[in-house]
Amino acid sequence: MGQSISLNTTRLHCIGAYLAQPTGKPRGGIVVVQEIFGVNAHMRAVTDRFAEAGYTAIAPCFFDHVESGVELDYDEAGFTRGRTLVSEVDIELAVDDVASAAEAIASAGRIGVVGFCWGGTVALRSAQRLGLPAVSYYGARNRAYLDETPKAPVIFHFGEHDPSIPPEIVQQHREKLPQMTVYTYPAGHAFNRDVDPHAYDAPSATLAWQRTLDFFARELGATP
Repeated sequence: MGQSISLNTTRLHCIGAYLAQPTGKPRGGIVVVQEIFGVNAHMRAVTDRFAEAGYTAIAPCFFDHVESGVELDYDEAGFTRGRTLVSEVDIELAVDDVASAAEAIASAGRIGVVGFCWGGTVALRSAQRLGLPAVSYYGARNRAYLDETPKAPVIFHFGEHDPSIPPEIVQQHREKLPQMTVYTYPAGHAFNRDVDPHAYDAPSATLAWQRTLDFFARELGATP
């Protein structure tokens, strides 16, 4: 469904992106922010799903700032390389890329952002800095940014059995950002990752996806 494109960024560095278009007039636009594994087959599939739901969706290849065409596996080597890459791509640089991606699909209408894992924190920062409605899936790095009130609505999805985000951290989201909605699920980290049987939890992923679509329908002005 989608295609690879080049994206001009605010840092005067052209990076890749995966763009998926809906059939007919878009209901709005969604910037999809990857996990630490790059814009791999799973992230492209997520982007396609948003297009199937009626949105113009774009997934910037943030790691192109360091290395082109990164697609990592869900093994120890992939985790190690992914952690190294996110340490080299500053979250604020990623937020600038979100702004560039949002501008690239501005003709779709109002724009939102969704992110997973590392991308969940980029999504939160995009709401804080750019004022984009955001959905943050299991953002383990959110804790550092909870003292800043977002400029747009945010919803959070967390697994109740996620060792990287213990219950006290989830509770901090509720206490420090009481105007935002926090959802928890009987699942672990990365429960939306349907290509990974060790992480995927179908009931939790299905419910979180529906809540995500309802959120964007409401915040981007589309009819559910």
